[in-house]
Amino acid sequence: MTPSLPLLATFSIVTGLLIAAPPSPGGIDIVEHAAADSPGGYWTPQRMAAALPIDLLGQVTDVTGLTGALQPGRPQHQRRATGETASARWTAGGQVVRATGRVFLTMNGSDFVCSASSVKSANRDLVVTAGHCVKDGTGSWAENWTFIPGYEAGREPYGSYPARRMFVAGPWSRSGDDSYDVGMVVVATRAGRHLADVVGEQEIGFNIPRGRPVHGFGYPADPPYDGERLMYCAGGTKPDPYQQTYDQGLRCDLTAGASGGPWLTGFDPATGKGVLTSVSSFKYSNDRTVMYGPYLGSAAKTLYQTAERA
Repeated sequence: MTPSLPLLATFSIVTGLLIAAPPSPGGIDIVEHAAADSPGGYWTPQRMAAALPIDLLGQVTDVTGLTGALQPGRPQHQRRATGETASARWTAGGQVVRATGRVFLTMNGSDFVCSASSVKSANRDLVVTAGHCVKDGTGSWAENWTFIPGYEAGREPYGSYPARRMFVAGPWSRSGDDSYDVGMVVVATRAGRHLADVVGEQEIGFNIPRGRPVHGFGYPADPPYDGERLMYCAGGTKPDPYQQTYDQGLRCDLTAGASGGPWLTGFDPATGKGVLTSVSSFKYSNDRTVMYGPYLGSAAKTLYQTAERA
């Protein structure tokens, strides 16, 4: 992976060491995976409650090249920030409550949680999340992948939707490049009905001018949060100051578990609608007040066009 790691991975940035930002992601190859049928009844309330934020998975590499294993079951605690970085529970309702949901998945034999959103698509069954919530970089694809839209405190008001096909960009699959940390999942229908027909969808946009304000949503699961309620942050975006990615940053104190949650540009609080222009991806450990999300450029558009026809 690049020196930036999924949300709240712990590593150090060497002061003054900057690497030139990669070029804007352009046309790219797409890697896809047919999801295996999930065993019936796998996601019991007990398994769901025990699932960890996926950001605890794997190894951490810092700019110096040193590595250290993250310990599953030991969340990376974070002091809740104040001021403009603070998040709040979303209580205004609207489309964002129905279209945003929690993801439960198994990776390398362990159960994890992420966030995701239903988006407008030709097949009406498309969910957008972080790439690391679909495939462990160069490693395994997720198993038992299930999207629960409108999740709140264990309730599943619209049911659950298991994955049918999964898609990531080639640079994510080959090297875990965080500039491409986007995953798109086509889910199965439920009782013959498409996901979008049940919960609606958000628009998705590509090559939107950078720096625009966004509302970022998700289900943070590390303290002080418990993953049971939809939370959000709002504000302007800025480039990655360490120039390790082509991502944009949003001042936000959401923790692990929010990975994959939608960033909505032009968000209307009255309707809960906006245009999805990024997803929560990672934070640098020396500045946990800023969340970073990949820029959805031409590569993400190619990824989307492939997934929406599956």
